[in-house]
Amino acid sequence: MGDAYFYHLTRRPLEETLASLAGKARGAGWRVAVRARTDAMVERLDDLLWLRPEDGFLPHGRAGGDHDAEQPILLTTLTEMPNGATCLMSVEGAPVEAEEVAALDRVCILFDGHDPGAVQQAREQWKTLTTAGCAARYWSEESGAWEMKAESGT
Repeated sequence: MGDAYFYHLTRRPLEETLASLAGKARGAGWRVAVRARTDAMVERLDDLLWLRPEDGFLPHGRAGGDHDAEQPILLTTLTEMPNGATCLMSVEGAPVEAEEVAALDRVCILFDGHDPGAVQQAREQWKTLTTAGCAARYWSEESGAWEMKAESGT
């Protein structure tokens, strides 16, 4: 059973944090699905991942192509993960189910700490997942470095 890691973004932009986490997940040997709510976000992340990180390239693709199953990082708005992802990264408040947390090595939920709606959505996801028995950890970058501030079910 995996854990849900909640990343409260207050200093670094989503794109930078996502690229860093996806790179670490790939370094751990995990296949990654990045789930967004909108096609516009998928397109934005696709464009940015082609350009960043500047010191390396993160191989990825957008869902809906002929080679989805081969993508080490798949950007999608769907719940299906045809690339065999073992790590799910949720952005824009995209849904995450407790069954996914249980089945995957890691689930990362990234949310904008400057958006009250995003913070509320993350709180609701935390409550839903922990009530369902999922282990969860809350990470904050408020001090300038990522620090774990809370954990549940571990």
